[in-house]
Amino acid sequence: MSLPEQLQKLVRSTTGPAPWFWETFPEVHGGGSRRYRWRFHGKEEGLNFLVTLHGEGEPEKPRLALNTYCRPFLIDQGKHLGVWCPEGRTLRFACFEPERLEGFRFEEVAGWFAESSERMYAATAPVAEFEVSTELAAGMHPLAVPEVFRTVDELLVPVNRKAMSPDDSALAIFVVYPQAGLVEVLPQEWITAEHYEMASQWITRAARDPESHRIVGELARRGTFELEENGRKLARWL
Repeated sequence: MSLPEQLQKLVRSTTGPAPWFWETFPEVHGGGSRRYRWRFHGKEEGLNFLVTLHGEGEPEKPRLALNTYCRPFLIDQGKHLGVWCPEGRTLRFACFEPERLEGFRFEEVAGWFAESSERMYAATAPVAEFEVSTELAAGMHPLAVPEVFRTVDELLVPVNRKAMSPDDSALAIFVVYPQAGLVEVLPQEWITAEHYEMASQWITRAARDPESHRIVGELARRGTFELEENGRKLARWL
């Protein structure tokens, strides 16, 4: 397998946003013997495009519901489940303990997201959470991160940004380092309204190449890419 093919495979295996990439969501085990499964609801009335998490064999007893743009990730070798999503001008990072998530009825969530700005629903409150402003300037910034998140080394978070001009960067990748309590903002200088249709062309997911340590990712309706070492400019299409 050639290097570009290896990198493409890496990107394809990276978790993308709900609901489009729900099949890339990590397998949830929790701290006990119970197993959990993700379920996509398609165009079911009241549950349009939702993705829910339920115990194995309990598809009608959801424990967590995720709306568009949510992305789950594992914490502490899967004992906890993290979810990040954009909410207004912030990025929200929430941590749940799967074993303690109470089940709820679909009726409780049917149509709820249409009336709410929330992107996730659970009958049990998160163990911990924190937020990051999407308006941070380029560069490194300190973060107040709850202890439970600190087993996570790095999260690559693509963020849409308001461009000041047609040739200004319209996207950024926020590199969140929970373990270190830091976030690095990397404006994508090559993605501008002058060259891309921002309503339909956005970074769906990004990953770190373990060999070169460069960021690779996928731009909707264009394909997979590799960035230069500085993480801000396009090196090549894969």
